[in-house]
Amino acid sequence: MKTVQAIRNKVLIDRIKSYLKGKNTRDYILFLLGINTGLRISDLLNLKVSDIKNIIYVREKKTGKENFILLNKTVKRELNKYIITKKYDDFLFTARYTNKKLSRIRAYKILKEVGKVFNISHFGCHSLRKTFGYNFYKKYKDIAALMDILNHSQEIVTMRYIGITQEIKDNYMKNFSL
Repeated sequence: MKTVQAIRNKVLIDRIKSYLKGKNTRDYILFLLGINTGLRISDLLNLKVSDIKNIIYVREKKTGKENFILLNKTVKRELNKYIITKKYDDFLFTARYTNKKLSRIRAYKILKEVGKVFNISHFGCHSLRKTFGYNFYKKYKDIAALMDILNHSQEIVTMRYIGITQEIKDNYMKNFSL
């Protein structure tokens, strides 16, 4: 299994959002929530309309820990437009022709297609979480807060996870000469 990477380019993120918004609202909202909350794909796919308020409440599937995530204005606005036609107990992300929860396999295929369209290698479901982590770190440089959000126990794990460790090594090597 290949390791997926974060999207580090804000212009590319905006292009993907525009592409998905024009193609399929469900896929756009999945991408938007993923890159703005840092939730794992398994937790995103388990969300119900009832979980959405000004915050998202999640009991993380992998860790069993509770997580409360405050939504920013943009995400709230887009999410409210999306859920207006859904019932309170509906899954947020459903299959196109049924009201069944969107499968992880389908989410993967959606994101792999995005990767192909935008020529992004090493892109998949976990790229959304890594994109959140990388861009959060670049904006705030607060590794402790990011570790808490991602539920990591060590700084080095978080730095490696979001690709900062490799980026630092690459920059050193790029500028190193004897």
